Amino acid sequence: MSGDFSHVLRGEGFTWPAVPLRVYKNDGSPHRDITRRTLLGDGPGEAALDFEVRYFELQPGGYSTLERHEHPHAVVIVRGRGSVILGERVEAVAAGDCVYVAPQCFHQFHADAGEVLGFLCVVSRQRDRPVLPSDEELARLREVPELARLLRV
Repeated sequence: MSGDFSHVLRGEGFTWPAVPLRVYKNDGSPHRDITRRTLLGDGPGEAALDFEVRYFELQPGGYSTLERHEHPHAVVIVRGRGSVILGERVEAVAAGDCVYVAPQCFHQFHADAGEVLGFLCVVSRQRDRPVLPSDEELARLREVPELARLLRV
Protein backbone atom coordinates (compact mmCIF):
# COMPACT_ATOMS: atom_id res chain seq x y z
CA MET A 1 0.00 0.00 0.00
CA SER A 2 1.56 3.26 -1.11
CA GLY A 3 2.10 5.89 1.57
CA ASP A 4 1.85 3.42 4.49
CA PHE A 5 4.46 4.58 6.97
CA SER A 6 3.66 1.97 9.62
CA HIS A 7 6.89 0.71 11.13
CA VAL A 8 8.68 -0.82 14.09
CA LEU A 9 11.34 1.16 15.91
CA ARG A 10 13.91 -1.29 17.26
CA GLY A 11 15.27 -0.76 20.74
CA GLU A 12 18.31 -2.31 22.39
CA GLY A 13 18.51 -2.05 26.18
CA PHE A 14 17.00 1.43 26.61
CA THR A 15 18.62 2.79 23.47
CA TRP A 16 17.15 3.19 20.01
CA PRO A 17 20.01 3.31 17.49
CA ALA A 18 17.86 4.90 14.77
CA VAL A 19 16.83 7.80 17.05
CA PRO A 20 19.29 10.58 17.81
CA LEU A 21 20.18 11.20 21.44
CA ARG A 22 19.38 14.84 22.15
CA VAL A 23 20.39 17.35 24.72
CA TYR A 24 17.55 17.68 27.22
CA LYS A 25 17.40 21.47 26.92
CA ASN A 26 19.66 24.27 25.82
CA ASP A 27 17.68 27.20 27.21
CA GLY A 28 19.78 27.72 30.33
CA SER A 29 17.17 26.24 32.68
CA PRO A 30 18.61 24.26 35.61
CA HIS A 31 18.99 20.51 34.99
CA ARG A 32 21.72 17.91 35.27
CA ASP A 33 22.75 14.64 33.57
CA ILE A 34 19.59 14.11 31.53
CA THR A 35 19.06 13.18 27.87
CA ARG A 36 16.03 12.64 25.67
CA ARG A 37 14.97 10.84 22.54
CA THR A 38 11.72 11.37 20.62
CA LEU A 39 10.67 7.81 19.85
CA LEU A 40 7.35 8.42 18.11
CA GLY A 41 5.84 11.57 16.69
CA ASP A 42 8.93 12.94 14.96
CA GLY A 43 9.60 10.31 12.29
CA PRO A 44 8.47 9.67 8.71
CA GLY A 45 4.68 9.42 8.44
CA GLU A 46 4.17 10.19 12.14
CA ALA A 47 2.65 13.65 11.59
CA ALA A 48 -0.76 11.97 11.96
CA LEU A 49 -0.03 11.44 15.66
CA ASP A 50 -1.48 14.09 17.96
CA PHE A 51 1.18 13.22 20.53
CA GLU A 52 4.86 12.43 20.99
CA VAL A 53 6.42 9.56 22.91
CA ARG A 54 9.75 10.62 24.37
CA TYR A 55 12.31 8.71 26.44
CA PHE A 56 14.24 10.59 29.12
CA GLU A 57 17.17 9.16 31.00
CA LEU A 58 18.76 10.66 34.09
CA GLN A 59 22.14 9.49 35.30
CA PRO A 60 22.55 8.95 39.06
CA GLY A 61 22.28 12.36 40.72
CA GLY A 62 20.62 13.87 37.65
CA TYR A 63 17.42 15.89 37.60
CA SER A 64 15.05 17.61 35.20
CA THR A 65 14.07 21.27 35.30
CA LEU A 66 11.53 22.36 37.92
CA GLU A 67 8.73 23.71 35.72
CA ARG A 68 5.02 23.84 35.00
CA HIS A 69 2.93 24.31 31.87
CA GLU A 70 -0.61 24.06 30.57
CA HIS A 71 -0.25 20.66 28.90
CA PRO A 72 -0.42 17.44 30.95
CA HIS A 73 2.13 14.62 30.84
CA ALA A 74 1.66 10.87 31.03
CA VAL A 75 4.89 9.31 32.34
CA VAL A 76 5.79 5.63 32.69
CA ILE A 77 8.93 4.78 34.64
CA VAL A 78 10.67 1.96 32.73
CA ARG A 79 14.10 1.87 34.37
CA GLY A 80 15.47 2.38 37.85
CA ARG A 81 14.19 4.28 40.86
CA GLY A 82 14.06 7.92 41.89
CA SER A 83 11.76 10.69 43.02
CA VAL A 84 9.40 13.18 41.45
CA ILE A 85 8.24 16.50 42.81
CA LEU A 86 4.54 16.95 42.04
CA GLY A 87 3.27 20.28 43.25
CA GLU A 88 3.97 20.43 46.97
CA ARG A 89 4.82 16.78 47.54
CA VAL A 90 7.55 14.27 46.70
CA GLU A 91 6.77 10.76 45.47
CA ALA A 92 9.21 7.85 45.19
CA VAL A 93 9.01 6.20 41.76
CA ALA A 94 10.30 2.93 40.35
CA ALA A 95 10.09 0.91 37.13
CA GLY A 96 6.45 0.11 36.40
CA ASP A 97 5.06 3.23 38.07
CA CYS A 98 2.88 5.64 36.09
CA VAL A 99 2.84 9.36 36.83
CA TYR A 100 0.20 11.85 35.74
CA VAL A 101 1.45 15.44 35.73
CA ALA A 102 -1.60 17.71 35.66
CA PRO A 103 -1.65 21.08 33.91
CA GLN A 104 0.12 23.87 35.82
CA CYS A 105 1.64 21.42 38.35
CA PHE A 106 5.27 22.13 39.16
CA HIS A 107 7.26 18.94 38.58
CA GLN A 108 10.86 17.76 38.65
CA PHE A 109 12.24 14.23 38.24
CA HIS A 110 15.30 13.10 40.24
CA ALA A 111 17.61 10.08 39.87
CA ASP A 112 18.33 10.21 43.60
CA ALA A 113 18.41 6.48 44.37
CA GLY A 114 21.97 5.88 43.14
CA GLU A 115 20.90 4.45 39.77
CA VAL A 116 19.79 5.49 36.29
CA LEU A 117 16.17 6.63 36.05
CA GLY A 118 14.53 6.18 32.64
CA PHE A 119 10.98 7.07 31.69
CA LEU A 120 8.65 7.36 28.74
CA CYS A 121 6.77 10.64 28.53
CA VAL A 122 3.69 11.07 26.33
CA VAL A 123 2.68 14.66 25.56
CA SER A 124 0.60 16.51 23.02
CA ARG A 125 2.44 17.44 19.85
CA GLN A 126 1.08 20.99 20.26
CA ARG A 127 2.15 22.25 23.68
CA ASP A 128 3.02 25.43 25.47
CA ARG A 129 6.47 26.46 26.69
CA PRO A 130 7.53 25.55 30.24
CA VAL A 131 7.31 28.15 32.99
CA LEU A 132 9.96 28.30 35.72
CA PRO A 133 8.89 29.19 39.26
CA SER A 134 8.87 32.83 40.27
CA ASP A 135 10.83 33.86 43.34
CA GLU A 136 7.55 33.90 45.29
CA GLU A 137 6.52 30.43 44.09
CA LEU A 138 9.97 29.07 44.86
CA ALA A 139 9.88 30.52 48.38
CA ARG A 140 6.49 28.85 48.95
CA LEU A 141 7.79 25.48 47.70
CA ARG A 142 10.86 25.76 49.94
CA GLU A 143 8.56 26.06 52.98
CA VAL A 144 7.81 22.34 52.57
CA PRO A 145 10.80 20.54 54.20
CA GLU A 146 10.58 17.49 51.92
CA LEU A 147 10.67 19.75 48.84
CA ALA A 148 13.40 22.02 50.18
CA ARG A 149 15.69 18.99 50.53
CA LEU A 150 15.17 17.88 46.92
CA LEU A 151 14.59 21.06 44.90
CA ARG A 152 17.28 21.92 42.37
CA VAL A 153 16.95 25.32 40.72
